Amino acid sequence: MHTRTEKPWGHELLWAHTDHYAGKIIHINAGKRLSLQFHEQKHESVLVISGTLLLNLGQGDDATVVELGEGESADIPVGQIHRFEAPASGDVEIIEVSTNHLDDVVRLEDDYNREGTSAP
Repeated sequence: MHTRTEKPWGHELLWAHTDHYAGKIIHINAGKRLSLQFHEQKHESVLVISGTLLLNLGQGDDATVVELGEGESADIPVGQIHRFEAPASGDVEIIEVSTNHLDDVVRLEDDYNREGTSAP
C-alpha cells in the first residue's frame, strides 16, 4: 500500500500503516514549511534522506531551530511543539516513522489557513 497525498508545501507518501506504526516519506519544497503543531498521542522519529531540514522546536521565547543534514535524525515525543521546514536553497526529503495516530495533529500556526484542523 502506497498512498501519495499532495500538500500545499510538497507531498507525502504513506508507505506503511499498521495497527502499531506508520511510515512516510515527506517531501518539502524549497522555502516551504509545515504547520507549527503538536500531537496528543503520536510519537514520531525522522531521518533526513536528502537536503537540509530545519526542525523548529517550541514556540515563542522557548523556540529553537535545529538544522539536520542528510543522515541525521530526530525524535519528536508526544506533546512536543514542532515544525518541519525546507530552506529557500533547496527541497528536503525525510523518512518519518511514528505511532499509527495519523489524524492526531493540533495546528497552532499554519501558512495555509488550516489552524485548528487536521485537514491535509
